[in-house]
Amino acid sequence: MASGLFALLDDISALVKVSAASLDDVPAQVAKTTGKVSGIVIDDTAVTPKYVVGLDPSRELSIIYQIAKKSLFNKLLILTPAALVLGYFAPWAITPILMLGGAYLCYEGYEKVHSMFSKHPEAHAETEQLETITPEELEQQRVAGAVRTDIILSAEIMAIAYSQVTDQPIVNQIIVMLAVAVFITVAVYGFVGLIVKADDIGLHLAEGDNSAATKSFGRGLVKFMPKFLSILSYVGTAAMLWVGAEIIAHGIPFTAHLLHDLEVALASMPAVAWLAKVVACGLGGLVIGFVVDQIVRLVKKVLPAKKEVAQ
Repeated sequence: MASGLFALLDDISALVKVSAASLDDVPAQVAKTTGKVSGIVIDDTAVTPKYVVGLDPSRELSIIYQIAKKSLFNKLLILTPAALVLGYFAPWAITPILMLGGAYLCYEGYEKVHSMFSKHPEAHAETEQLETITPEELEQQRVAGAVRTDIILSAEIMAIAYSQVTDQPIVNQIIVMLAVAVFITVAVYGFVGLIVKADDIGLHLAEGDNSAATKSFGRGLVKFMPKFLSILSYVGTAAMLWVGAEIIAHGIPFTAHLLHDLEVALASMPAVAWLAKVVACGLGGLVIGFVVDQIVRLVKKVLPAKKEVAQ
């Protein structure tokens, strides 16, 4: 009886040692995974600030906090469990789901580009509608729009994170994915908060008993940030198009092979290779967005017609 107990304790001790050795690899896995998703993180950072542009400056950090909180909730309690469950029971479903999200990003990006150049009366009607809603309703709309975009980018991040740990024990998979979710959310929205409040920081530096050089830097920062935010808004729209198209491209063997060949052909010029891929995906995203937009318009026309017939 005693020998059996000692044997069981030896087995438990060995299991604990193996688990501890496995967990030692977690920081390296988190760092590796974070590096793999850095491109999506940059896009997420570029997209978010445009959702607070034009709103009450005193509400900017609160809005960013709301988006960050929902983003973290989605990553921790929806996307991570979904990736683990789908990866175990239906790994084939992950790519199609991501491609649908990519199509939505292309659609949203196309709508932004279309609104920049369109002179259609619908654009004026939309503007008039925006003018009649309260600041609180506009804030809610912005937060909801940011969360919709974020969940797609976050899904891509967590899918990539999962792909990096599929050969690891389940405990490692969970720890790495949760750590990546927390780290990336804090990093992205912390940096976004810094961007949108940079003009306030500049104003603080330009006032008070600061040195002449500090005041000059502060004034320059105040003048620069509106232009920077405007540029970042365009970058965010472009990011929706190229990330959405790239997600779809990687889900189709033919286009994934074309992108790989492009990168190989320009391997000696990494910056040119990156730019060529961005341009190709951006143009592809516009085409995909246009197609989705036409489908949405057709569905909107068909549904009212069916309702009238039913009545």
